[in-house]
Amino acid sequence: MNQKINRNRKTNYRTIRDNFFYILFVFCTMIGIIGLAILLVDVFLDGYGWLSLDFLTNYASRFPDQSGILAPLMGTLWVVGLTAIMVIPVGLGTAIYLEEFAADNIFNRLLNLNISNLAGVPSVIYGLLGLAIFVQLMLDGQRAIIAGSLTMTLLVLPIVIIASQEAIRAVPSGYRDAAFAMGATRWQVVKTVVIPQAMPSVMSGIILALSRAVGESAPILVISALIFLTYVPTSPLDRFTVLPLQIFSWASQPQHEFRSIASAGIIVLLIVLLSMNSIAIYIRSRTQSRSEQ
Repeated sequence: MNQKINRNRKTNYRTIRDNFFYILFVFCTMIGIIGLAILLVDVFLDGYGWLSLDFLTNYASRFPDQSGILAPLMGTLWVVGLTAIMVIPVGLGTAIYLEEFAADNIFNRLLNLNISNLAGVPSVIYGLLGLAIFVQLMLDGQRAIIAGSLTMTLLVLPIVIIASQEAIRAVPSGYRDAAFAMGATRWQVVKTVVIPQAMPSVMSGIILALSRAVGESAPILVISALIFLTYVPTSPLDRFTVLPLQIFSWASQPQHEFRSIASAGIIVLLIVLLSMNSIAIYIRSRTQSRSEQ
């Protein structure tokens, strides 16, 4: 009888504890969701009235009603495009080497450790590194798009490598064993089995890393500085600015109209990020359906 009573007490205690933590976690989640919703609604209400075709096709101006976002928008696309071209093959190739070909020795373990540590380095450190190496040393003081792209590549490369490694590790070992049993070489196994199975998760990690590159302002502020551009960059050696810097410049202006324009710029930046994530979801679904066939 006493054992049954003690068992019921333990069951009630566990139920109360589980319900308490469930409510606590839901409450914490709702705080973040509600806070984000309030910010988004406030930004949308402030900036919606300034969104127009002229806003997307005009350059920055001292006059709020003539200001546009064309130059920073194209600069952002330039930086993200060049960053993707450089970071995808290097990051994916490094992950494949470390997971499929590298020996388990001290050197490779130290290499993995350093990659994990680099993912946590503050972004402004990469900006200072890019200023010293790419701007001052390689480009002789020229603050060009290619310098910003190389800096952003260094920033997101550890993230791409780690995400790709996790995706490759998630491929069941039975797939590899079956391919080896059929006489395939290691490279054939990686090319025809591992990469197709890991590609959906790899693409998700790449898009998330590039999304971080779109929203970063500290490294680009060091590389490009706050400049006033009235032209669209046409080559990797041109001067540039990006959306986060232009939004910061508008938000720091004393006129209230410029703050509303900054909200409109935030909306454009969110649209760019959502578009990139939509592309990632589409590519993930396509590659996942192909790998399952």
